[in-house]
Amino acid sequence: MRRGRAYAEPLYYEIAFGFVDPARQADLFLAHARRHARVEPRAFLDIGCGPALQLRELARRGYRAVGLDRSARMLAHVRKAARRDGVAIETVRADMRSFRLATKVDFAFTMMGTVAHLRNHKEVLNHLGSVAAAVKRGGLYLIENLKLDWAAVGGAGVEGEQLWTMKRGDVEVRTRYSVRVVDALAQKVEETLTMEVDDRGERATLTDRLVTVLVFPEEFRLLVEREGSFEFVGWFERLSPRRLRRVSFDNVALLRRR
Repeated sequence: MRRGRAYAEPLYYEIAFGFVDPARQADLFLAHARRHARVEPRAFLDIGCGPALQLRELARRGYRAVGLDRSARMLAHVRKAARRDGVAIETVRADMRSFRLATKVDFAFTMMGTVAHLRNHKEVLNHLGSVAAAVKRGGLYLIENLKLDWAAVGGAGVEGEQLWTMKRGDVEVRTRYSVRVVDALAQKVEETLTMEVDDRGERATLTDRLVTVLVFPEEFRLLVEREGSFEFVGWFERLSPRRLRRVSFDNVALLRRR
């Protein structure tokens, strides 16, 4: 039984999260752009892109596509997929907490709760500044799956867990995602992702752990206001352009570059 880190195995990671519908998500990005952007979306930036399923869909549609990640292995996986698809994707190896692009984009996004890698308010502010420098005025920044209250982690002091299995050919990946509160006073939670892989009889257990700080809705809006480069457009449902009516883990925060 081989052991390792989940994010260090791009193919298995992509299979584990293969339940997403990148075409539907790309359609949603464009719907938000039509309603809320002040520039036409021609270039997209995927921050903490991982296997970049949504970005690859946008590249297939002819948009300029830029994937940013700090994992060289994940970016190599994205480039290989782009070559296989016959599309162009630019890759940038950088930390989402502080980065610079050579050429600005019209629409930036970060998916699947990747924003949790920002571990405190200072890092959130630095990140917003980096994104602002990469996005044209009037462009949008979409953030998926912010943890907006304790219910998102099953309640303070109560563990929450999700289990699912995905297959691709002869490869099966059983995934467990759990969240537990480690310090409610400091709003700190620990996220654990474990993937049990059966690759044609070769087995592996891959685990990632991350301690992060929850940022609640008004807290997030105040951070956006303090940084100053974006205006807060609103909270939206994750899979539709409708505004969010109540707190949900399935959410999108939408910002517009001033």
